[in-house]
Amino acid sequence: MVLSDYINSYGQHLLQRYGERVHKIALDAGMTCPNRDGSKGIGGCTFCNNESFSPNGRTPPSLREQLASGRNAISQRTRATKFIAYFQAYTNTYAQIAQLRELYLGVLAEPGIVGISVGTRPDCVSAEVLDLLDEFRAAGLEVVLELGLQSAFDETLRRINRGHGLAEYVATATAARQRGINVCTHLIIGLPGETEAHYHATLDTVLDIGVEGLKLHPLHIVKHTALAQDWLRGKYVPLTREEYIRIAADLIERTPEHIVYHRVTATAPRDILLAPEWSSEKWNVLNGITNELHTRGSRQGRLAGTPFIFKELRHVA
Repeated sequence: MVLSDYINSYGQHLLQRYGERVHKIALDAGMTCPNRDGSKGIGGCTFCNNESFSPNGRTPPSLREQLASGRNAISQRTRATKFIAYFQAYTNTYAQIAQLRELYLGVLAEPGIVGISVGTRPDCVSAEVLDLLDEFRAAGLEVVLELGLQSAFDETLRRINRGHGLAEYVATATAARQRGINVCTHLIIGLPGETEAHYHATLDTVLDIGVEGLKLHPLHIVKHTALAQDWLRGKYVPLTREEYIRIAADLIERTPEHIVYHRVTATAPRDILLAPEWSSEKWNVLNGITNELHTRGSRQGRLAGTPFIFKELRHVA
């Protein structure tokens, strides 16, 4: 009994396309963010410390070195020969188009790279960037634009100092999909001020707009963030493991089965993670979601299109 028996996973999608396992290699291209450098704001999102997905800090090795290291690490546990270059840290479309072209083409020229996945903000994707990604897609490469929406509620986005609203997401996701570029949207479960009603409404909004893939994340409280200060003062209480598993299973059930789940949980390095402690045990959470769906006799899409009836709402402080 594994999670891929119950969801349409990205691993399955890649296996069907390439006939073998394909692994993602996370990259840090040394980018910054307009919500940190003053263009949009200073300080970034209230939960953001990029060491949570860039643990080596802001002096990354070259992309070639990172790819080689990633390939070596993966090859020690698998026989994989094909890889997706995942531009993960910070905002990976926040640069001049010539620089982006050079970066993307550089990694695509490396051995075994069959595509790219580009993580970014919905307010930092120009038509030029979309045209560039569309070139790669038209050439037969795997191309995914990963948009960090987190919540469809502008009030929440203001509360977490996101620096953009839903409108920017709608415009970018629509423009990308019109070109045939696959969009994967990131959603956070447990944002301050939100309830289960918010999570389901956000999912419904994203599905109504149209999307090819989803990522679910628990909200991490990491060191050196505004959210960490709220948590230390008792102003924010994270979800329990049981709550997260139940909510994730609820959302999976209501997601049409053709949507690809790229991830249903996430971790942060233990040396900067403050809470929730359970989120550091990725496989424990994944097994919990698997068991929850199994116990329900359910799977992705079983309740797609069915209104959610709220029996009990947990308001996140």
